[in-house]
Amino acid sequence: MQPLNTEPATAAGTRTEEPTLFKYTTPVTEKPKTIVRLCRTDLLYSSVQVLKEGGENNLHAHNAQNGFWFVLSGRVRFYGAENKVLGEFGRHEGIHIPRGFYYWFESCGEETLELLQVEAVDLTQTKNLRLNATERQDPGKQIKIIA
Repeated sequence: MQPLNTEPATAAGTRTEEPTLFKYTTPVTEKPKTIVRLCRTDLLYSSVQVLKEGGENNLHAHNAQNGFWFVLSGRVRFYGAENKVLGEFGRHEGIHIPRGFYYWFESCGEETLELLQVEAVDLTQTKNLRLNATERQDPGKQIKIIA
C-alpha cells in the first residue's frame, strides 16, 4: 500500500491555504443592514447579511460571481429585471443567482432577515465587477460591515 499523500492540493501547485474558523452570532447595530463576513479566499467568500428593513438598494449583476443565498431567519423577496419577482423565501429556503444575472432583494417579513451569502468568484477570465443597472445609494450610510 502506498503512503497517503498529505501535501496541500492546489490549482496553482504552490499556493497553500489554511482552514478558516468562524462563528456567527446575530449582531446588534443601529444601521438598517449589517454584513458579517465569515470567510474569504481567492475563489469563495461568505457572509451573513442582516436586514432590519429594506434590502439591496439597486438592480445589479456580477460578471464573474455566482451567488448562493439561504435564509437563516425572516423572509426575503428576490427580484430580477423590470422588478420581476423571482421568489419569496423563508427559513431554510433560498436561491442561486448565476453570474451576469441582474437582481435585487428586500426583506419582506416582520422578523429581522438573516441571509447567508456564499459567492464563488471566477477571476480566470476577467475582473469581478458589480454592474449597476440602476443608481446605487451610498452604502456607507446604510450598511455596517463586521469583519
